Amino acid sequence: MSKYVAYIGSYTDTNDCRGITVFDMDVEHGTMTKRCEYACSNASYLSVSHDRRFMYAITDLGIISYRIEPDGSLSRIREEPTPIHGMRGNHICLTKENDFMFVSGYYDGKITVLRINPDGSAGHITDSVFHQGPGSVAERNYRPHCRCARLTPDEKYVIVADSGIDQMKIYSFDHTTGKIRHYDTIHCRQQAGPRFIRFSSDGRFFYSLNELVSQIAVYSYQMTDRGAQYTLIGEYSTLGEKFSEYSASVSFKFANSEKNLLVTNAGDNSVCIFRRDEETGLLEQKQVLPVSGSYPTSVGIFPDNRHLFFTNHDSNSITLFSVNLETGLILMNTAPLEIPQPNCSVVVPVQE
Repeated sequence: MSKYVAYIGSYTDTNDCRGITVFDMDVEHGTMTKRCEYACSNASYLSVSHDRRFMYAITDLGIISYRIEPDGSLSRIREEPTPIHGMRGNHICLTKENDFMFVSGYYDGKITVLRINPDGSAGHITDSVFHQGPGSVAERNYRPHCRCARLTPDEKYVIVADSGIDQMKIYSFDHTTGKIRHYDTIHCRQQAGPRFIRFSSDGRFFYSLNELVSQIAVYSYQMTDRGAQYTLIGEYSTLGEKFSEYSASVSFKFANSEKNLLVTNAGDNSVCIFRRDEETGLLEQKQVLPVSGSYPTSVGIFPDNRHLFFTNHDSNSITLFSVNLETGLILMNTAPLEIPQPNCSVVVPVQE
């Protein structure tokens, strides 16, 4: 059986965590064992290159670039973080060739494009754009918050989810210059708070996690002679019949060769498991169940699709479950792991 590791990024301001914790995964039993930690100030987001050779971490001072060694250990490519000349980012998107990265900025509402150096390290800035305009609800959304940038499957465009102004802005992308240019804007429902975007692997659909209304919005997508075309085709609640009044959707991932979609809800502290129709792209809610932790910031899926883990920021824990994706039932299969303020996770295969 192949070997896998999980990298967990944590905040470090108020605890003794070093920032990135590496866990060895036991796929057969659905358990994880802590291996080591790497110093990385407030590692709020981790992104791995498509060829799994490099990993990038968002920190207070910029982007730290790592080489992933064959056994899963990490080596810094450069000691100093690469600055993004703005407030700290919260999401990284990479091109398939690992020649550019897009950093989304929550606090300053900026999308920053950086060229990636031949050695895999984050390089110089090629473009940056500040979003502008007021939010739809003054008490919560009063200025831009770029949460996630996602390239279209052909990488001709990048879609940026802005939860502050309830919009997804679409930019054309020049692979030669690294420049982006505004192409179109998708206006979401008032106070939707679009947070994350994911495309299906066939490129026919994309899914928007609308944080503030605890909802998944489904869009069809196609390229035509007139450019990118997209249509909203479905909206689905991520909450059950009984739920916490103060809840927000936080993260989501495909599972089981994209036959399922899993969403975590903070406040409600639950996971919603959807069945996905591969032909229509539409969803069917199967179950919404508690994750036995507080503020689940990410869901990790074991490669056997029979086990899950959740990073729970406020309860300083990782909880692990067995799952039947057909029925949507989960069963806790081991005691929670202690880890200070986990905020993100990524699973990577490594050599035996």
